[in-house]
Amino acid sequence: MRYQRFTIIQTARPGKKGINEKIQWFGLSLGLFTLRDKDKSSFRIFIELVKAAKGKKGLSSDELAERLRLSRGTVVHHLKNLEEHGLVNTERNKYFLRVENLELLVDELEKDMQRTCDDLKQVAKEIDSWLNL
Repeated sequence: MRYQRFTIIQTARPGKKGINEKIQWFGLSLGLFTLRDKDKSSFRIFIELVKAAKGKKGLSSDELAERLRLSRGTVVHHLKNLEEHGLVNTERNKYFLRVENLELLVDELEKDMQRTCDDLKQVAKEIDSWLNL
């Protein structure tokens, strides 16, 4: 069974800061980057996948590890997290951003969340009916 984790953290939007701060805010808002990630591995992997999306290219965990000078284990750990959040797809040992840009990515996540909420409502309605609520 495939599952997807939704995390939305509401924080103040960055002002007129640079692109790195905006991408960090974007990832933090989706629960991708944590304080435990001292060397910002997840952020760096995410950036590489965003850059690769521009050329519609996938990257292997080995390619990411080499580019970022991280262990393959660290890269795989963060890639699994990105997959669980519905941001990354895998095809033939290559990792791709789910869609070609971040705006479309948010649209897709919004659709995923709506489907999940619709399922929750339906089951809640059935439970309420069984319990005569």
